[in-house]
Amino acid sequence: MLEKLKFEWFNQPGKNILAGTVVALALIPEAIAFSIIAGVDPMIGLYAAFIIASVTAIVGGRPAMISGAAGAVALIVTPLVKAYGVEYLFAATILMGLIQLLLGVLKVGRLMKFIPRSVMIGFVNALGIMIFMSQIEHIFGISIATYIYVLVTLLIVYIVPKFFKAIPAPLIAIIILTAIYMYTGANVRTVGDLGTIKQTFPHFLIPNVPFNLETFKIIFPYSLSMAIVGLVESLLTAKIVDHATNTYSSKNRESRGQGIANIVTGFFGGMGGCAMIGQSVINVKSGANSRLSTFTAGVLLIFMIIVLGDLVVQIPMPILAGIMVMVSIGTIDWKSFKFIKNAPKTDAVVMILTVIIVLMTHNLAIGVVVGVIFSALFFATKISKVHIDYEDLGAMKRFSFDGQIFFVSIDSIMNHLDFNISNSIVELDFSKAHLWDDSAVDAIDTIVEKFENGNNTVYVKNLNSDSHKIISELSKLNENHLT
Repeated sequence: MLEKLKFEWFNQPGKNILAGTVVALALIPEAIAFSIIAGVDPMIGLYAAFIIASVTAIVGGRPAMISGAAGAVALIVTPLVKAYGVEYLFAATILMGLIQLLLGVLKVGRLMKFIPRSVMIGFVNALGIMIFMSQIEHIFGISIATYIYVLVTLLIVYIVPKFFKAIPAPLIAIIILTAIYMYTGANVRTVGDLGTIKQTFPHFLIPNVPFNLETFKIIFPYSLSMAIVGLVESLLTAKIVDHATNTYSSKNRESRGQGIANIVTGFFGGMGGCAMIGQSVINVKSGANSRLSTFTAGVLLIFMIIVLGDLVVQIPMPILAGIMVMVSIGTIDWKSFKFIKNAPKTDAVVMILTVIIVLMTHNLAIGVVVGVIFSALFFATKISKVHIDYEDLGAMKRFSFDGQIFFVSIDSIMNHLDFNISNSIVELDFSKAHLWDDSAVDAIDTIVEKFENGNNTVYVKNLNSDSHKIISELSKLNENHLT
């Protein structure tokens, strides 16, 4: 236990502190932008970024993953803030955290195994596209100097790691180009142009809302939506970081950690949040592999706001936009084109559909849920084909079933049986079939009844143990039918 704790916190501390520094700088404009989306003061997003990153570093399940104020959550709460005000947002955030904590206790992380690879690829690609699209407003139609800063940032982030890795390339770009801006005063937008940064610490508060059923009815739909969206994004991001670092993380602990972080955030005047794929990718690509990087990002964020606020507001936005563009390029799975060509058509459709839904709704969770539903429908359709062999042995007629028998395959089976047989012995051979549900049992009852209406003697043969068990529990057939 002690060794694990030591590894999760103090493995390569220098690399992790530097990576966390880069992420802290990247978190500031994102948190401000998401605050604007939600319709709240920029400090609410910045406090959320500081608290959520710091708390999940300690209680979360995925080392090196970055959590903070998130766009998908901000979009959900916009109507709540507009209709009822910011105090209701704090209350909804606390309830969001309680729901996530409960889901973590109920081991919701187990649901991750039901997300197919095609949906994961679609999720990653949609995310890469969204990260790029979110930077367009900070790059185009501003000034020639903006294009130059973006181009130089891209070159630094791309070229420097090939020759020098001791300091993360994004941090080098931020320091050098910010210094050049402060010296030359180029015509570019800065972090300070996004919103006012107040150099004050967050303080504990209890949301100023009536503690009654009416308030619960108002905030619960928003809290539930935030909790689900936040967990879907967090657990998928954790899975992506798992893959990038070749390590495993506890998804149930991450669910509980996200819940605890959002509860604390709500009590300190922050908005709800979740894992942030863009910042997590920056963190990992900068060499992070421990909780120290996430904790550094959170603590340095509030340090920069309180102590270095006057310098932070002078960081040119095109530098941060250029870094995020490189993140988007690295996030997109460029092998997807080969996947579309070579994968089963249904998998390719699911991947493309996931991307389209995410881009249309700007909600990663909806895209993932739709992708999983369609993947399940395609899978159910694929395995619902039951092959039936018919043998006419004179007085005996044999039907041999081969496949999975459940609610989707019933109609196909009924259409392939000849119920005009009469005065014969009919054998239904299930040696190569499996009965899965009540619909399958009801179908067998119906088949036997239809054949018996033609004055036939019907036998159900060679059921495997599970199929025999479900027949004996749910079927109207007696032992004379089963052999």
